[in-house]
Amino acid sequence: MQDPFGHRISYLRVSVTDRCNERCRYCMPEEEQPWFPKEETLSYDEMARVVRVGATLGIKRIRVTGGEPLTRPGIAGFCAQLTSTPGIESVGISTNGTLLAKTENGRTLAEQLVQAGVRTANVSLDSLDRGVYQRTTSRDLLPRVLEGIDAAIDAGFEYIRLNCVLMKNQTERELPALIDYAAKKNALLRFIELMPVSTQDVLNDDTFLSIGIARQLVEQTTGPLIEEPDFKTNGPAVYHRVPATGQRLGFIGAMTNLHFCENCNKLRLTCDGKLRPCLGSYLEFDLRAVLRGGCSDAELAAFFQNVVARKPKEHDFRHNYQPNRRMIAIGG
Repeated sequence: MQDPFGHRISYLRVSVTDRCNERCRYCMPEEEQPWFPKEETLSYDEMARVVRVGATLGIKRIRVTGGEPLTRPGIAGFCAQLTSTPGIESVGISTNGTLLAKTENGRTLAEQLVQAGVRTANVSLDSLDRGVYQRTTSRDLLPRVLEGIDAAIDAGFEYIRLNCVLMKNQTERELPALIDYAAKKNALLRFIELMPVSTQDVLNDDTFLSIGIARQLVEQTTGPLIEEPDFKTNGPAVYHRVPATGQRLGFIGAMTNLHFCENCNKLRLTCDGKLRPCLGSYLEFDLRAVLRGGCSDAELAAFFQNVVARKPKEHDFRHNYQPNRRMIAIGG
């Protein structure tokens, strides 16, 4: 599949739930968040069918997201369905890490995921300070996150990526500890600019820290970084290497990188069955109605193609974007 701007679509992010056991201030509103009723959430079989049809159209990589995906029962079994789908080359998961060390039938969830064929884990980690972590997430769960990261390492994921959302007057003092921790755990550390994906007022002069400033601050600890334009993962991160150690650091700048959307290759499936061609756009298309209306695989494939044909050239985040959905309801 290729959109009108030459983006070749090969990556689908699948949100399995809008529920989460944390309340990160950049993802969820402070007021009570209404969850989708169970009947409005796609079943695993419905999601697996979407992936199977998408794979016939060139989808090769899947990332399972939430909410917090590990809160949905049966997640490892669902991932096993995805990894066995013809044409799917890799499946990863994005998680806050709090449940990776949870044990079921003598195996951690991390072990179950790896045994299901999940190759990579992205873990949110904005701070190693317990108090700061609690203020950011409204939950005192940092010890469980660190335990989960260790469980992921023990389980043997091919890559573990630690994602830190940059927040002014907070992240600046976190950088050295996060860099040191990622190096010790042999994990990729990535810094992500705040985006207006929950409410518009999440992003203001008091909260926004650009990747450019973050890089300058990082270099005060590491020395000048060496850009590695040929090192890529599935997403839009630009990677740099610390000369003295070889450690890689990624920077994701949706707000300040004017070339951010040039190589976009993804679609997003929300847990309530909307197919979104872009995170930073109002466009979404009701796939659930088509699925439950008895569509054929050919009709489902045509739906995919129509959504790709509507994919915008770039996101709208820099144009006073007012989110029509909370990030928790789109999928991280």
